[in-house]
Amino acid sequence: MREVKVSTVISAPCEDVFDLVSDLSRRPAFTDHYLKDFRLARSNPRGSGASARFLLDRPLFSERAETRITECERPRRIVEEGRVGRRGRSTLSAVYDFEPEREGGCRVELTTRSEPKTAVDRFRQRGAHRWIRRSTDKALQRLRRLLEEPATGVPEQVTVAGYEPHTAPRFGDHVRAPRKMAAADG
Repeated sequence: MREVKVSTVISAPCEDVFDLVSDLSRRPAFTDHYLKDFRLARSNPRGSGASARFLLDRPLFSERAETRITECERPRRIVEEGRVGRRGRSTLSAVYDFEPEREGGCRVELTTRSEPKTAVDRFRQRGAHRWIRRSTDKALQRLRRLLEEPATGVPEQVTVAGYEPHTAPRFGDHVRAPRKMAAADG
């Protein structure tokens, strides 16, 4: 697939835009029109190492995909890399660039790219760049509306299935365990 670039200007500070985009648990709030069945792969949804799985819901050829944040430079850039398609053979990448505007806003540019491995994968991704351009442009417009016109409710947020805070250390998200009271304290 070819490289696809879309951009928009959001009337919010770049830090706020960056914080929302770098939190994968809030991603469905603006991408659920083309990324279905979105779920986190790790308990920490923010910053470098955060990972998620989803269904790329294209007309005709829906494909499973997985992405993880590999680079996170606050508030300038987020780089995501992952795999898509059967057995995860094809690679994909998404790069979010944030630039401050004169009026206090932020220009967000999203560049997506996919590299099919086999002839079958190339056939399945034929014409996908047009669909990706429309879908990612719509996602950035929804992100703009989410930040410029805050709703009364909390944006949609996903979690890890079966995540319980008291078992978090088992999954790499270290929390303090409650202290047991000693007999002398009591």
